[in-house]
Amino acid sequence: MSRYADRTEVSSDRSRTEIEKTLRRYRATAFAYGWDAAAATVMFEIAHRRVLFRLPMPNRNDREFTHTPSRGYRRSEASIDEAYEQGVRQRWRALALVIKAKLEAVEAGITTVEQEFLAHIVMPDGRTVGEHTLPRIAEAYETGRMLALLPGGER
Repeated sequence: MSRYADRTEVSSDRSRTEIEKTLRRYRATAFAYGWDAAAATVMFEIAHRRVLFRLPMPNRNDREFTHTPSRGYRRSEASIDEAYEQGVRQRWRALALVIKAKLEAVEAGITTVEQEFLAHIVMPDGRTVGEHTLPRIAEAYETGRMLALLPGGER
């Protein structure tokens, strides 16, 4: 199965600008982004909530970039760079699509900001709701026991 936008020519910069324009259109009140070798970070505020997306970047040394898909031949450094950049562009296009779709669902009254972005809402301690709850969900499924999702709650 192919990935969404796996052949896109839209640059990462243009996708990021599109995300920022989309956020303005849907009344976000702040926007920031940054990056390191492992991930890009997009953060915004909307409806009095701070939302954080960490966009994992591909590893340039992965075989999907260093070798051809059909015969498995090693690519030239220029071809590796081109394939890697394509992977980066694809991820940015996918993030732009996700954010736009979530905001349109909110605008249409299908859902709320909290429902759409729940896992990505930043809590006062700087961690997202997802970072707080995902380990507890995994433990509940592993043990078959429902754990309190909030400190001090009943088990």
